[in-house]
Amino acid sequence: MKYINIANTDLQASNIIMGNMRLPQLSVAEAENLIRSAMEEGINFFDHADIYGKGKSEELFSEAIQMNSSIREKMILQSKCGIRNGYFDFSKEHIVESVDGILKRLNTEYLDILLLHRPDPLMEPAEVAEAFEELHNSGKVKYFGVSNHNPAQIELLQKYIPQKLVVNQLQFSIAHTPMIDSGITLNMKVDQSINRDMSVLEYSRLNDITIQAWSPYQHGFFGGSFLGDVENYPKLNEVVDNIAEKYGVTNTAIATAWITRHPANIQVVLGTTKVERLKDACQGSDIRLTREEWNQIYKAAGNIIP
Repeated sequence: MKYINIANTDLQASNIIMGNMRLPQLSVAEAENLIRSAMEEGINFFDHADIYGKGKSEELFSEAIQMNSSIREKMILQSKCGIRNGYFDFSKEHIVESVDGILKRLNTEYLDILLLHRPDPLMEPAEVAEAFEELHNSGKVKYFGVSNHNPAQIELLQKYIPQKLVVNQLQFSIAHTPMIDSGITLNMKVDQSINRDMSVLEYSRLNDITIQAWSPYQHGFFGGSFLGDVENYPKLNEVVDNIAEKYGVTNTAIATAWITRHPANIQVVLGTTKVERLKDACQGSDIRLTREEWNQIYKAAGNIIP
């Protein structure tokens, strides 16, 4: 397992994250097995959100692992807030109340990182700053970040927030690559050259913001896995399978390695509830694909390399 420093923090984090959105699909025993398997593989970073299972994911996680101070000190716990039933809410009241609920469900006194889940168009950044200051001063949250935010939205928040925003969680996979597409086909009159995210990848590197890739094996917005989908991605699966055979690992490991190979030190957020799939993904933590292999995979996904 490869570990990275989350810039501007004291956190040494695995570059593979166990995401807990689907955890309520499991029994307590199954959840415990998955969490402990993750820890045995070297994962020390666990991602939550108050919206996952309407809080049940956090409750089940704590119950399954029998959360206590000894276990807690081995983990980096991150959760997200801001999504309500059909709308977004970055009000101070909601953020503070959300964190109190998260801490209660996780049976912990603090979060290592709190993320604002999706942008609230009615956000008052000064109000967010008040919430963050209260949470930080009380010791309930050590560090802060965002999810699914563009550079301008981050800059607007950062203008008011004294704490450095350290993470941005974004969708990224071999089959979902807006973060790199326009940079490769700059100034070409093709769809791939459209800048859809205000160069969020380069912005994050310039500002020491760690990107966390969600849905790392999906295409589209929860469109399903591209791995094994030979109907829609025949060439991509052929190339990935060939490279997987070369390294003696699974296709999941290569899909993981394609993300972790990027010099931005992107973390990969796993959403699986299957122990074997988790172990396969972890194999890709520190595989260093060659430039030729990385670009071969990118092109096989249907992208242009001029």
